[in-house]
Amino acid sequence: MDKVNLVQSRTLVIPQSDIDTDQIIPARFLTTTTRKGLGKALFADWRYDSAGKPKPDFLLNRPEADGCGILVAGNNFGCGSSREHAPWALLDFGIRAVISTEIADIFRGNSLKNGLVPVIVDKTTHGWLIENPGADVTVDVAACELRLPEGRTVTFPIDGFSRYCLINGVDQLGYLLDHADAITRFEGARSWQP
Repeated sequence: MDKVNLVQSRTLVIPQSDIDTDQIIPARFLTTTTRKGLGKALFADWRYDSAGKPKPDFLLNRPEADGCGILVAGNNFGCGSSREHAPWALLDFGIRAVISTEIADIFRGNSLKNGLVPVIVDKTTHGWLIENPGADVTVDVAACELRLPEGRTVTFPIDGFSRYCLINGVDQLGYLLDHADAITRFEGARSWQP
């Protein structure tokens, strides 16, 4: 997992609410256990026509999407079934943070474990972001702040452990492995054995 401290980027805006994980990456693309290449399947049913050709009017197919690393989505983003492929597809496409007024709990957890920053903001901030697509914003993971171009700063919630993992580029297993020596010493010192 890459270290994530700051995400500075223009925003992509998909204002629809209740975007579920099957819309983010349809189930037919879940046959792989590798992350590479899943960005091509991101929003596949919205991005491509029945012949598999890109729809020129869909946001991710337009030139203004190039280089954008922050997605602003409608309320209740990532609802539906649990699939790590959803944050994998976003990351492989180049999205490093998702901003909404509500992000589904399971999607949020999968995102944090894979290096995608879920940013939950108030309705006023969200409304401004929806109305200003392509805005240059900064997501500061260490400070839990979203900085807007007009100078406003908004805080967002993220637990300390997830923040630590993002900033240090480790997942839960990596965190445990970093403490392997201390775990071994503890297990060796205990009086009972399993």
